[in-house]
Amino acid sequence: MKAEIIHHKNARKGAKGAPRRPLAARRGVLEGNERGFAFIKPADGGEDYFVPAKYLKGAYHGDEVLFSPVRGTADRAEILGIAARNPSPAVGTVVFEKRYALLYPDDRRRPVLYIPRDGLGGAQNGQKAVCRITSYPKGRPPVAAVEEILGEEGELAAEELSIVRAYGLREEFPGDVLKEAAELSREKTDTAGRRDLRDRTIFTIDGEDTRDMDDAVSLERRDGKFILGVHIADVTHYVEPHSPTDREAYSRGTSVYFPDRAIPMLPEALSNGICSLNEGEDRYCLTCELTFGGGGERLGCEFYGSVIRSRRKTSYKDVAAVLAGDVRAREKYADIAGVLDDMHELCRLLKKRRSEAGSIDFDVREPEILFKDGKVDIPVRERLCSEELIEQFMIAANEAAALFLIKRGARCLYRVHERPTAEKCAAFAAFMRDLGIEVKSDCDDPQPADFKRALERAKDKPCAAVANRFTLRSMQKARYSPACEGHFGLALSHYCHFTSPIRRYPDITVHRAIKDILSGKGCGQDKDFIKEAAERCSAAERNAEAAERAVDDLYVLAYMNDRIGEEACGTVSGVTAHGIYVELDNAAEGLVPAEDLPDGEYTFYEDKMLLSGKRRSFRPGQRVKVMIASCDLGRMKALLKLL
Repeated sequence: MKAEIIHHKNARKGAKGAPRRPLAARRGVLEGNERGFAFIKPADGGEDYFVPAKYLKGAYHGDEVLFSPVRGTADRAEILGIAARNPSPAVGTVVFEKRYALLYPDDRRRPVLYIPRDGLGGAQNGQKAVCRITSYPKGRPPVAAVEEILGEEGELAAEELSIVRAYGLREEFPGDVLKEAAELSREKTDTAGRRDLRDRTIFTIDGEDTRDMDDAVSLERRDGKFILGVHIADVTHYVEPHSPTDREAYSRGTSVYFPDRAIPMLPEALSNGICSLNEGEDRYCLTCELTFGGGGERLGCEFYGSVIRSRRKTSYKDVAAVLAGDVRAREKYADIAGVLDDMHELCRLLKKRRSEAGSIDFDVREPEILFKDGKVDIPVRERLCSEELIEQFMIAANEAAALFLIKRGARCLYRVHERPTAEKCAAFAAFMRDLGIEVKSDCDDPQPADFKRALERAKDKPCAAVANRFTLRSMQKARYSPACEGHFGLALSHYCHFTSPIRRYPDITVHRAIKDILSGKGCGQDKDFIKEAAERCSAAERNAEAAERAVDDLYVLAYMNDRIGEEACGTVSGVTAHGIYVELDNAAEGLVPAEDLPDGEYTFYEDKMLLSGKRRSFRPGQRVKVMIASCDLGRMKALLKLL
């Protein structure tokens, strides 16, 4: 769509009315705010620009605009035209008026839409719906028509489906993709050109409800050394470049996981079928075999194609019980109990070495949301040693893959985590000092060990959870890149994603690069494709994470709504001018509005994260007791009362 507005009647003019030459037009995407103003994110990078509400000139959230910076300002821009309207449909609640209806979008950054009676498509008052904008009349709300009715507002299924639609997630696969996947799933496995590992003790360790198992592990002790096998589903054997399945996987970028279901990157015939390392079934793998010394130091690494047969499908819970010495668990898994003990020892050695190198061990608790028989439960959950075991082994394999590839100049997607900015480091140090934790760090040259030591000092304090969460927020967002630029949080100079090709497209690029090198075909994929894939996969990951957070918040709200009137203990997790956020011991969070706090007026000190009253003050890390008072669907927050 071409620019709708290029010049305005109030275009800049000289003293005699001749138009002055405008600054060069730039492109960017408008990011709205529910309070009316907006920001422009420039397409060519750089800092965002601010646009007051009265200067939006008909542009809305998500529109691609032409703009120029305003002379004499550092961060303001003038909109010159609208290059393309936001292509995403609007999702929200239909509200009837006398002769028409309105759609109030769930995303409050988007405008309220006008729906004529003949555009309702059968939608009733109070229903959730997906709308397509049909026109943008000047000086009036955009006009829309209902495309899909999702259900009644407030119903869990309808609200979840609204989030799925709002984030553009596709639940169904195209017919040609399903057909291809079904054909591929019927292929028989053989050992030609692969190492036959079916006689080895190889097994999977996953969550109890995991269905797509893309990693299995094995361990042997030889001459005082650990021989660790990390066996990853060979998805690229089935998914050929540029095939219908490959194009669809690339378009999705990642699987998305909700409490009640998953939206997979690959069709079920592959993700839960022929690619999943199911117990007792022959499967193709790309194996990373790592040799470690008695102190956990890496002595060697080899990649090769293999055929495995998983001996056991185990869960984190059962493996943790085995390692804790539970008699019944050790009897149940007698055939692998000794191997698990050796794995636990290697995990301890690897973790110790990573800690000495400065790796930041975050302990950010997320609510474990269980959904069964229409009911939501969020139990108090502790991190299991078995989860840590798999985490250490997968990190080791990912690092080894990156080293293998970078030494050979391979083109693929690397995982990059840049160091925090000086501003974020300074804010982190100030916040931690307010919690009573001293931080020693050069903000111009931060090191992972600086953050690691701060978290260690907070470990046994009531503020530990808050300190972990704020530390994570102080970090840069990890992303995919054609360049291997290291991972700050893990304190590693080389890193990529190798271990989850069923659910992440970047891992597929890594597998293809490794297999190309092993077969002597070259150094990986096309340079331009990898550059594009880095941006696309990073964006897909951010979109999936945002959708998962939104759905988790919805389920937390449903959980709280079933428990109105109940009392609980928690920790102040955040402080704003509007009130205090409290994280319960099961990691569910709610808001105590400022107007409901005792003792009258409070002053908010943003730099100190402090809400101060005459007789009582609140800051992150304080333990409190609350009652679940109500649930606000509009704000997607449970409202709490302080006891």
